[in-house]
Amino acid sequence: MGVFNLSPSDPSTFILMGIPGLEAAHVWISIPFSTFYIIGLLGNFMVLFVVSKEQTLHKPMYLLLCMLALTEIGTSTSVVLKALCIFWLNLKVITLSGCLTQMFFFHAGTVMHSAILVTMAFDRYVAICNPLRYATILTNTRIAKLGLVGLIRAVLFVLPLPLLLSRQTFCANCIIPHTYCDHMAVAKMSCGDITVNRMYGLVIPFVVSVLDLTLIALSYSLIIRAVLRIPSKKAHQKALNTCTAHICVMLMSYPSFFFSTLTHRFGQGIAPHVHIILANLYFLLPTMLNPIIYGVKNKELLEKVGKYTCRMCSPGGH
Repeated sequence: MGVFNLSPSDPSTFILMGIPGLEAAHVWISIPFSTFYIIGLLGNFMVLFVVSKEQTLHKPMYLLLCMLALTEIGTSTSVVLKALCIFWLNLKVITLSGCLTQMFFFHAGTVMHSAILVTMAFDRYVAICNPLRYATILTNTRIAKLGLVGLIRAVLFVLPLPLLLSRQTFCANCIIPHTYCDHMAVAKMSCGDITVNRMYGLVIPFVVSVLDLTLIALSYSLIIRAVLRIPSKKAHQKALNTCTAHICVMLMSYPSFFFSTLTHRFGQGIAPHVHIILANLYFLLPTMLNPIIYGVKNKELLEKVGKYTCRMCSPGGH
């Protein structure tokens, strides 16, 4: 009877183990993690600062970039700060409320990120297929409303995840072999039936992804059709170049998202430390690279960033 201790434990705390099997290397692993995170923060805050300061950048496309930057700052911060506390200070304990709050923020951030990518695809569609009406179709107010709809959708879809878990009874030794409170990792600590949690946690990411990817594919099919009707090859290239940054961001986001979601449920053959490192990179790499991608591909933004960087680096500050 005493072999399996299934008596309910103190439901208020969990222990996050970090990266199992690589505990001795935690400090070394923290170096690239913290570097990527700091570069990501600097890049995204620079985008927010420059767009807020420059009246010429108060346009729908840059408003979307600011939404993307805020989402990535929030999502990566909710995950990385706790991971660094584990790596540097060995602070592995997290309360149930803290765990569920972290879970809500990074899952909601992921859904919001996808909604912004859909809106960006629509922005590119209008810019290429209906350029004369771009200013009337996509106003700053309309973009803000679309952003609000995306935020409400993220909250409504993700809120049931922590609410369902808060009703569960957790067993003794609630040790989570992860750096953050992933939904399924926490659900597996429950002593009760987690069928609903498992199904909801699997269905919602795929419903969101399939819906959003369908809308993005529709936008790009209409863009390609419009581009092919343009007789000039130079115009072809110019039109498609406006989409390359958005395509790069999608290629970083969606494949890693599907990998992270599927391996937690079906990836028994994948080493846990490989899954955990890649899951963290899913939050870190887009946050670091997206400002760089948009900065390189957008000359107007690059010029303004260069202007303010020179001002800050000059002795007088202006």
